[in-house]
Amino acid sequence: MYADSMPDQAPRQAANSAGKSEEDDAPISAPLAQGIEEYLRELGAARGASEHTLRAYRRDLCEFGAFLTERELPSFESVTPRALRGFLLHLDQRGLASSSRQRVLSSVRSLFNHLLDCGRIEVHPAAGLRQARRARNLPGCLGPEEIDALLAAPDTTTVSGRRDRALFELMYSAGTRASETVGLNRSDIEADQSVARVRGKGRKERLAPLGSYALRALEQYLQDPERPRASAQAGDAVFLNARGGRLTTRSLGRIVQAAVTKAGIARHATPHTLRHSFATHLLDRGCDLRSVQELLGHAHLVTTQIYTHVSIERLRDVYEQAHPRAE
Repeated sequence: MYADSMPDQAPRQAANSAGKSEEDDAPISAPLAQGIEEYLRELGAARGASEHTLRAYRRDLCEFGAFLTERELPSFESVTPRALRGFLLHLDQRGLASSSRQRVLSSVRSLFNHLLDCGRIEVHPAAGLRQARRARNLPGCLGPEEIDALLAAPDTTTVSGRRDRALFELMYSAGTRASETVGLNRSDIEADQSVARVRGKGRKERLAPLGSYALRALEQYLQDPERPRASAQAGDAVFLNARGGRLTTRSLGRIVQAAVTKAGIARHATPHTLRHSFATHLLDRGCDLRSVQELLGHAHLVTTQIYTHVSIERLRDVYEQAHPRAE
């Protein structure tokens, strides 16, 4: 998912030629626009942020820069806690969802962390700044029967169906993200070791296990004489579209949704739902949390702990249905 570095582009990415933000054409002063671009270059080059991440940070920081420009604050170094509270009020007045406000605040905090590390500010203006904690959204999860129905949905008499079956088997077997799945190359599949070499966030590599069903589906697809010839741009890609190009995450989302509909699954599901189901089913069957953390490629255990809540919810449902004195 992550790019090696951010392209060295002019500060007009943070403000266009008229000195306006890309998001809503609000003007941004030149020093603030330059500060945004300098930070984004550091974020891309030193920390390996993806283009998607950089676009999100740019959007959030351009809005912050426009807010400061309107209030005649000349630089990020001149920002005070009071100014930041005013910005939060501005976001509230815009009617942004709590999750969106948290995301923007996180981008701003990260910028000031950078300025603090560089010695350009002595006190972090966001220190002690708090927002209402957003409600925890438990990840969606398919039950084992629904997974079976999804895996059986592709028409394996066609090459696209055999590809889709291999896609679903791999994602459920290895718990890969959408970007990790479409980013796989044939050289990443180590069938003799029953693993796939996956490049996750921050370009960190991990070995993801492949079960016998996934290995068999992959072998059938990769050796399929009807499989399209990979284009020069696709290179060594495992999963190809009908024209021989590398499959995209957007196409993968459409493939999953079509299979969900065909399988008669009533709930909404995305490629990430297969990853959530992978983790939840492992915990339901007794896998320890640390192992699930490693399998998912999470840097911090707290990220994985949300799945314990999913399992507890399911256990509660089973308890209430089965225990004679549960009600």
